[in-house]
Amino acid sequence: MKALRVPKRDADTIIRRLIKDSLIDSNYRIKRDQRSVFIPLKEPVDPKKIHEDASIVETEFQEKEKRPRDFKEILKDKIEDRLLKDIRRSFDIIGDIIILEIPEELEEHKHTIGEALLKFTKKRGVFRKKSKVKGVKRIREFEHLAGENSTETIHVEYSTRIKLDIKKVYFNPRLANERERIAKQVKKGEIILDMFAGVGPFSLAIARHKKASKIYAVDINPTAIKYLKENIRLNKAHEIIPCHGDIRKVAQKIPEKFDRIIMNLPASAKEFLDLAIKLIKDDGIIHYYEFARDFKTPTEHLLEASKPFKVKILNKRIVKSKSPGIWQIAIDAKIQKT
Repeated sequence: MKALRVPKRDADTIIRRLIKDSLIDSNYRIKRDQRSVFIPLKEPVDPKKIHEDASIVETEFQEKEKRPRDFKEILKDKIEDRLLKDIRRSFDIIGDIIILEIPEELEEHKHTIGEALLKFTKKRGVFRKKSKVKGVKRIREFEHLAGENSTETIHVEYSTRIKLDIKKVYFNPRLANERERIAKQVKKGEIILDMFAGVGPFSLAIARHKKASKIYAVDINPTAIKYLKENIRLNKAHEIIPCHGDIRKVAQKIPEKFDRIIMNLPASAKEFLDLAIKLIKDDGIIHYYEFARDFKTPTEHLLEASKPFKVKILNKRIVKSKSPGIWQIAIDAKIQKT
């Protein structure tokens, strides 16, 4: 195969120029010896127009391994075309673990799909969702499909390290931008309550910005609190105060009112709105989440629970889809008590 041989000392500059002009054959690896660099070419070039010491030579190149555009390409020769269309392209990555959903009609191919996804992502293990999130501890069942059968991992989000076990605690990687949105709103010296903290992703995001003076992070799941304490240590987020227990009981022991309250429990946060209104300071902000079809219902729940106080709605947004027609809605509201 024809190649452009150039002096090693000038190779980087020449390669950048050839890339800009789309002259390098990207199907092959550039190779080097002690003095020269050999560049695979798409088409003939005049070497002297490239460099005074360049020349055209014949040589062999190693072909690059072609990376599939998505993991379904890996499955083309392993699963019938009529079934391939039922495989979802989307999946979640938590640390070095992949989580996906597989429809019943692909049950017999689940391990093949898992192996393909493992190869495509080069992560450590692949798991399949086996149930919805259940119970007050908000955990779900998983089935191991490929790679290592270990469910503990460290997830990195905006440089924050979050240690967790996907089988023992609740964590949603799709809320990363939402957590960062809230964290950026926090002002210097705020006292914050994270009512349903889990392993602490909201609290940790806020702590990373180093503006809050105290962040009370509460969860009913003792395993979540165990991981939260470890995450506080991992991230040196010592402004976070971990609290285990039911928020109604824990709140009785906290001698503070709050500038900001996070209510990320969209399935049942409305049941705790009365408590949040009681605990929020005058002009404090509540970040309220609810699963709903539109903004009307969660807004009504918030307004009703806040009576007789005034509510200023600062922001309404759709965070993500839960199911067809149902959304996770976020409402930021200022509670004016005087």
